[in-house]
Amino acid sequence: MKLSEIKNQLKNLSQIAFQLPNGELVPSHFHVTEVGLITKNFIDCGGQIREEAVVNFQLWEANDYDHRLHPEKLVSIIELSERKLLIPDLEVEVEYQMKETIGKFSLDFDGTNFQLKSKLTDCLAKDNCGIPTEKLKTKIGEWKQKETSCCTPDSGCC
Repeated sequence: MKLSEIKNQLKNLSQIAFQLPNGELVPSHFHVTEVGLITKNFIDCGGQIREEAVVNFQLWEANDYDHRLHPEKLVSIIELSERKLLIPDLEVEVEYQMKETIGKFSLDFDGTNFQLKSKLTDCLAKDNCGIPTEKLKTKIGEWKQKETSCCTPDSGCC
């Protein structure tokens, strides 16, 4: 979801709820501790320079069980962030503390709850690395690396 879509949805809600991919709700006493702009400049394994930018929300919970973030308050935090940090209308990524590490999620809305959607890593240069678009079905012990694969120790790919 883009930042503008979130603000539009918040204006129609009386309460905010975030739902994890497993169906559980983030406890209702959560805080949004950060709204920010994250840019990432990198080179993929095929040598292409890339840049990504997202708006980041960090959700956090403490033992202040009476705390409730109201939709109009979150809208005001977002609008302040847009003005002060010059945040454009980008996709939103949400960070939330899981058991042992921080989870990163994309965001959707089901009409009632904001849905935290799992994110996955991916190779951005599959065509340069000889990675097939479909997984190969081979038996364990039968797979051998292709002689023409760019991903050999001296290929410069990885």
